[in-house]
Amino acid sequence: MEEKDILEMISFNVIQGRVEAEDEGFDGGLEGQPGVTELVEDALARGVDPKSIVIDGLTKAMEVVGDKFEREEYLIPDMLASAECVGAAMDILSPHLIQAGVENKGKFVIATVAGDLHDIGKNIVAIMLKGAGYEVIDLGNDVATDRIAEAVRENQAPFLGLSALLTTTMRVMREVVGRLVEEGLRDKVTVLIGGAPTSQEFADEIGADVHCKDAFQAIDVLKSMASSA
Repeated sequence: MEEKDILEMISFNVIQGRVEAEDEGFDGGLEGQPGVTELVEDALARGVDPKSIVIDGLTKAMEVVGDKFEREEYLIPDMLASAECVGAAMDILSPHLIQAGVENKGKFVIATVAGDLHDIGKNIVAIMLKGAGYEVIDLGNDVATDRIAEAVRENQAPFLGLSALLTTTMRVMREVVGRLVEEGLRDKVTVLIGGAPTSQEFADEIGADVHCKDAFQAIDVLKSMASSA
C-alpha cells in the first residue's frame, strides 16, 4: 500500500467513526477491516511522516466531518465518534511528533464552568485542539472559577476555552474573566467561549476575546490568530 492510499484509508475511517477494526462504521459492513488505530500504527511502521498523517489523514477528514455537520448529515454523536478517532490517533502519534520536532502551538486550558455538567462539546474541541498541535489541559466539567484561573497561571497558558450549555451557568464565564483581571492574567491569555446560549455579543459583554459556535470555528479562529501574529 502506497503512502497516499494509507492516508486516504485513515481519512475514510475517521469519517466513518471507526477507532478500531471491531467498529462497524456509519455506513455499516466495515467490521473486521483496519480502523484508525491500526492504520496509524501501520503508517508509522511504513515510515510515513507523522505530520503527514495529522494533516492529510486526520485534519482533512475532520474538515469533511465539519461539512457534514453543517449540512446536518451528521449529528453531534457522529461528530464525537469521528473526533474520538482523532484523539486515539493523536495518542499514538504524539511521541513521534515530538521526536520529529513538530512545533507545539502552545498550551490551551479548557473547562466547562462551575455548575454545568455538560462536556460533549468541550470534549470535541479538546480533541480537535490536540489534533491541531496544541497542548490541551482539560479540567473537565463543573470547574470552579479559582481552579480555572490557577490552571492558567500554573501552565502560563496563552489560551483558555470556556464552555457552558445553560443560561444560568454561562454567567459564570463573567466571573472567570473577572478573576483573570484581578490576578493580572487577563492580558496574557486569549479567552474563547462556546456553548449553545453564548454569542459574540455575550463574549464582548463579559470581556472575552471571541465566541466560537463549534470546534471547527475554534480551529479556524486560532489559525487566523496565528497567521496575523
